[in-house]
Amino acid sequence: MLEYRLLLRIFSFLFHGLLALFLLAVSALALASGTPSLRLDMLPWKGATLTLVVFFSALFALISLVLALSHKLRALFFLWALAVPVLLCKGYIFSGYRFSPGEARWAACLLLASLLALAGACSQLLRPRPRRY
Repeated sequence: MLEYRLLLRIFSFLFHGLLALFLLAVSALALASGTPSLRLDMLPWKGATLTLVVFFSALFALISLVLALSHKLRALFFLWALAVPVLLCKGYIFSGYRFSPGEARWAACLLLASLLALAGACSQLLRPRPRRY
C-alpha cells in the first residue's frame, strides 16, 4: 500500500510539474509575442485575459509544487491539483466545446491523468510530516 501511494505522489508531482512548465512556456511565448495568441477554447477566458490567467496559474503551480516538495503548505498543491480536473471537466464535458477528430481521446487521457494526479496530491496532503532530529 505504501508503494502505491508513493507512486501516485511521484506521478502527481511529475504530471503537474510538466503541465506547469508547458503552460508557463506557452503563455510566456504568447506574452512575449505581444499579441494574445493563445486559443484554448476549453477554458472560460479569451484573449489577453487567458494568457495572463494561464501564465500566473502556471507560476502558482510551480510555487505550490516546490512548497509541497519541501513539506510546506502542501494544501496549495492540492488546490492546484483539484483545479485542473475541475476546469477540464467544465471545459470539455459541461460546455459547448466541440472536439476535432481524435481530440476526444486526448482529452479523456488528460482528464484521467489529472484525476490520478489529484489522488497523488491528496495522498501527499494526508501523509505525516517527516521528523527532523
